[in-house]
Amino acid sequence: MKYNFDEIVSREGTYSSKWDQKVQQNLFQKTNLLPFWVADMELKTAPEIIEALRKRVEHGIFGYSERPERYYEGVINWTRDRFSWDIKKEWILFTPGVVPGINYIIQALTKEGEGVIINEPVYYPFRNSILANDRTVADSPLKMQNNRYYIDFEDLEEKAKDPNNKVYILCSPHNPVSRVWSKEELRKVGEICLKHNIYIIADEIHNDLIFSDQKHTMFASIDKSFEKISLTTTSPSKTFNLAGFYASNLIIPNDELRGKVEKTLDANNIGDQGPLSIEAVMAAYEQGSDWLDELLIYLKGNIDFTKDFLNKNLPKAKVIETEGTYLMWLDFRNYEKDGEKLERLLIDKGGVALDGGTWFGESGAGFMRFNIAAPRKFIEKGLIKIADALSSHI
Repeated sequence: MKYNFDEIVSREGTYSSKWDQKVQQNLFQKTNLLPFWVADMELKTAPEIIEALRKRVEHGIFGYSERPERYYEGVINWTRDRFSWDIKKEWILFTPGVVPGINYIIQALTKEGEGVIINEPVYYPFRNSILANDRTVADSPLKMQNNRYYIDFEDLEEKAKDPNNKVYILCSPHNPVSRVWSKEELRKVGEICLKHNIYIIADEIHNDLIFSDQKHTMFASIDKSFEKISLTTTSPSKTFNLAGFYASNLIIPNDELRGKVEKTLDANNIGDQGPLSIEAVMAAYEQGSDWLDELLIYLKGNIDFTKDFLNKNLPKAKVIETEGTYLMWLDFRNYEKDGEKLERLLIDKGGVALDGGTWFGESGAGFMRFNIAAPRKFIEKGLIKIADALSSHI
């Protein structure tokens, strides 16, 4: 490989949230835990990005900045080349992160008390954002069949029929259950939401991180009619480990919808972006393809390593097939069904910090989310701790 993903890089003194002892104490009531929870990588970003940032830092002036044409061209070209969707510059709105973007959309398109549909178990900031804005959570739970999750389309349609529900947050690929939705599944989602006048926020932040034969399809690219109801969120942050730059883009083809969101962004003085953030995004989309292609090979190796380790050392554990994202959804219910007890067992006896399954909804009890975006030796160390904690627990 051209790039070295086996390098162990200490994050001490870099203000990393996942390693911060105060954060660990607050969330897990314990410190000095080996962290596998926050969805950022224990891997250096692409050297091409580091070099672009180094050159910009050497300039020495970091004043107010405007996004150049190159920024938009990078987003447009990446979306076309990777996902076969031709988007326009005027469709793109900047937000300081995907979750803030989702919050602003909720504020722009719904009123207090109105409902937002989600599919739990799902990324917990969705529920938090809905409630923080005094909206109502309309959960349409995913259903599991043969160790794989599916959208319950009958239930989704029931939720969409409810006139109080206005927006559906589609997690694609799905975090934490790692599903890459098929084009047919996405089309069915679109048809239901079109029929009942539901807007779709398509959170596609993990869209570059695909490990199955299933190709990721951007929801809005499927049909022109879907462009009318879709608001797509993308970012290089997961793909290139750039989360600390707080850079994401909303892609909104519908002029009326975009106008409403833009008005909300303007009201909150959202739009400015730091010069290093701009530089990082441009370098990622212009020069990051080769690095990403090798990263995907390495991460697939981590997935296979984790599955093999668990099969040998925790044979009662089940691994939900990791189709997309670098977040594995592990079923430990044969060791401990009580979600809180399972989380405490791994913390207190294992000394590891994972995302508890119940963080993503009640149906996550007995599951844990495990971040495998790290050097393999780091993954192995964490798995040994998990096995030590669970192997003697029946």
